[in-house]
Amino acid sequence: MDRNKILEWLGVITAIIYSLLVALNIGAEFLGFTLLLISAFLIGLWAYFGKHKGILLLQIFYASAGIIGMIRWF
Repeated sequence: MDRNKILEWLGVITAIIYSLLVALNIGAEFLGFTLLLISAFLIGLWAYFGKHKGILLLQIFYASAGIIGMIRWF
């Protein structure tokens, strides 16, 4: 598996886990927002290497949301 596929799929998996943790409302929001930040970083790298400028911009927003969420729940 090449670098781009690893970045893409690790980013997707961490985003799925983030979504579930926040939606379940089990008190794991900080972990969830941490996973959102990691996911945004991984998918952002994938978008950068693949020259997907719209997705890269979206990941910058998601990373910002992850940081805000981590600060609010800390």
